[in-house]
Amino acid sequence: MIIGMSIAAFTTLHVIISLVGIASGIVVLAAMLNGRAPSGWTALFLATTILTSVTGFMFPFGGAVTPGQVIGALSLILLAVALFALYAQHLTGAWRWIYVLTALPALYFNCLVAIVQSFQKFAWLHALAPTQSEPPFQVVQLVMLAIFVVAAIFAVRRFHPERRPSVAFEASMP
Repeated sequence: MIIGMSIAAFTTLHVIISLVGIASGIVVLAAMLNGRAPSGWTALFLATTILTSVTGFMFPFGGAVTPGQVIGALSLILLAVALFALYAQHLTGAWRWIYVLTALPALYFNCLVAIVQSFQKFAWLHALAPTQSEPPFQVVQLVMLAIFVVAAIFAVRRFHPERRPSVAFEASMP
């Protein structure tokens, strides 16, 4: 039992939170690439990504630190800086690109874990890379990393929310 739930139920909750974090993170990334900062989507992305890491630490483990725990800890550190950049510093000056370069790696970590878990849990993927050291797994990881590196470069260049109203504001304009 974890917080009064069976491990299966808690796992389902954790996966749902993770998928919401990934989906909302993709929306936020798309907005960044268009120079926008949609506040609702951003808050949802940050909250669910934090919850993903926090709930990940609640699973029982055998005592040794796991790669998932390291990624979770790194993600929480990045998210703390992203929250500070966004809500305390309001993305002013260098805090704009600091936010991008902390929020996007947190999204990447969620996607990375989703890929790892997919290769472990889905039989057809597991058959392609049973030890996760085979080329199909490595190619998927490399492609995902390349996508995020390119996205981060473009987001740093294009994300200037102070120059554009938010998506919600634009939608409410006559």
